[in-house]
Amino acid sequence: MSAPLLDVRNITMQFGGLKAVDSLSFQVQKGQLAGLIGPNGAGKTTVFNMLTGVYKPTSGEVAFESKKVSGLKPYEISSHGLTRTFQNIRLFKDLTVLENVLIANHQHVKYTWTDALLLNQTFEKEEKQITDKAKEILHIFGLSNKIDERSANLPYGEQRKLEIVRALMTEPKMILLDEPAAGMNHSETHSLMELIAKIRKEFNLTVLLIEHDMKLVMGICEQIFVLDHGVKIEEGAPEKIKSSKKVIEAYLGVDADESH
Repeated sequence: MSAPLLDVRNITMQFGGLKAVDSLSFQVQKGQLAGLIGPNGAGKTTVFNMLTGVYKPTSGEVAFESKKVSGLKPYEISSHGLTRTFQNIRLFKDLTVLENVLIANHQHVKYTWTDALLLNQTFEKEEKQITDKAKEILHIFGLSNKIDERSANLPYGEQRKLEIVRALMTEPKMILLDEPAAGMNHSETHSLMELIAKIRKEFNLTVLLIEHDMKLVMGICEQIFVLDHGVKIEEGAPEKIKSSKKVIEAYLGVDADESH
């Protein structure tokens, strides 16, 4: 088997005397759609923060495409092709939908400051290419009729989608989705589930998502990692996770054999 795209090696995150994540290791293969689940407070978002440079692990390391990325700044990790969305929506509320998306492509711009100041042909040509690309992705997410609206005016579910579109504009190889279905109704969640599967194929992406909606996780994930109190207690295919006593006990707070 080829080297994993993402290789997490014994990472620990300690805040004073509290270990939010303890010696966590897992691997995600290129092209895989994986899930990271666990009860509230299990340390899932802390893991994402370590993977993307928001936190530097207290110990252990993260490798992406066989290169160590732990310790790098978030923008440096993003430039390697590893990007994310956030549990709490972080859009530029006063900018339009299109402007929010265009901003995300800045690290790939090839024209110079001089080109931009002169508004020359080089600048105009690349700006058109970037804008066309942004509109194409917005169309995939059903947001093409909202490009001139302020992002703050979008319904909650569409703001969630816009965050994913913005992440895709960074041209990632892998995207981390932090509770993408949070706050969505059943219909919106089902639609999102189909979209995630679609963009993974169309954009040749590897996906790791945190999600509390077990129907979404079990419906699209091929590999699932389960955390409880910062420790990985199980990993495997959805069928294995569904029947795992350790997972049942973590979620129900009771011994699995006594819960029947």
